[in-house]
This record gives sequence, structure tokens and C-alpha cells, in this order.
Amino acid sequence: MTNQLITQEVLDNAYSYPAYMEMLKKLLAEGKTTGNNHSDEYVFYAEMNMQRMERIDKSITLSEETTQALQQIQTPVYWVVLTEGWCGDAAQNLPILHKMSLVNPKIQLKLILRDEHLDIMDAYLTNGGRSIPKLICLKADNLQETGTWGPRPAPLQEMMAEFKKQANGDQKELIISMQKWYAKDKALTLQKEFIQLLEQWDIKA
Repeated sequence: MTNQLITQEVLDNAYSYPAYMEMLKKLLAEGKTTGNNHSDEYVFYAEMNMQRMERIDKSITLSEETTQALQQIQTPVYWVVLTEGWCGDAAQNLPILHKMSLVNPKIQLKLILRDEHLDIMDAYLTNGGRSIPKLICLKADNLQETGTWGPRPAPLQEMMAEFKKQANGDQKELIISMQKWYAKDKALTLQKEFIQLLEQWDIKA
């Protein structure tokens, strides 16, 4: 079915990954981040995320299996990702999504800010929450949706679900545990998930 919310106008105004990074740097230079919350805490998160993304850009390489799966894509697609500069999960996953998009010119990565597109976000809630990053795969010729991914790899989604069951869970401890998981995993789980999703999305022909 053609996506009625993600229009060509939305796509035309979306950020590429380099443009997104440049926009974040300009905001940080002004002591700001994306969205309406420019508190010291959110700006600190955004600064840490910028460092994290730059580090991942340099340190992580895609597996041969991932590269081969991406090269098999024959249908031109948009990967539209809802994101924000202060979001830790976005910082961990966007650099990998960018690397994957570079493997095949048929993939166009388009980044849009969640809080500027709440109508789209609310169509892709996770357990009722506006969790990001959220990727929507659309066929480029007709904007037909073929599938979604997000907001984080499955093991972390399970970790988050368990945390929400706790009456007095320590969110800072959760964040530390998630960051440790990302560091140890080195984006391998995300890549494995996409290898499976590419088969389901029916875009290899």
C-alpha cells in the first residue's frame, strides 16, 4: 500500500546522513540539539552522540554477508528514518544504516526529525511509544511500504521491555547496560536483522 504520510515533499526535504551530521554540529555549536528541549542534559546527550557516531563511522565495517545481501537489492527504495540528535539508539544505529545504504545506489537513506513529523511517528509506534530510530522502507517508484525496522536490535528491545516491567528501575543503569551491549556487539546483530528483513521486504527483484 502506498504510504499516505511520507509524501514526495517529505522525502525532498529530508536530510542525507552527511547533511544531518552537519546540522547537528551547527546546533551543538549554538548549545542546542534537535527538538524543543535544549536543556543541558539533552545537549550533553547530543554531544556524546556526535562523538559516538563519528567513532562508529571510522571503526565499524560491514560483514561480507551483509554486503552481499545489500548488493542483491534490485528495486530502488527509500530508507526513511525518524530520528533526533539526542537519541542514543539513533546514534548507535544511524552510522550503520548509512554504511549499508552506500553499498547499493538503489538505496536512498532519508532522515527526518521525529518531533517535526509526529503524524508519521504516530503511525509507527512501538508498544504505544514514540521510540526512535524507526526505519520505513518504501519503493521509490510508488512509495509503497515494504517493511520497517526499529527502534533498536531485538535483544535491546527485550531489555527495554523487562525494564518497563520494573516498578523502580534505574534508567541510568539501563542506559549503561545498553551502551555496553552496543560496544560488545559491534553492530553484528543489526546487520543480521537486516539480512533477514531484506528477504522479507521483497526488494531483490
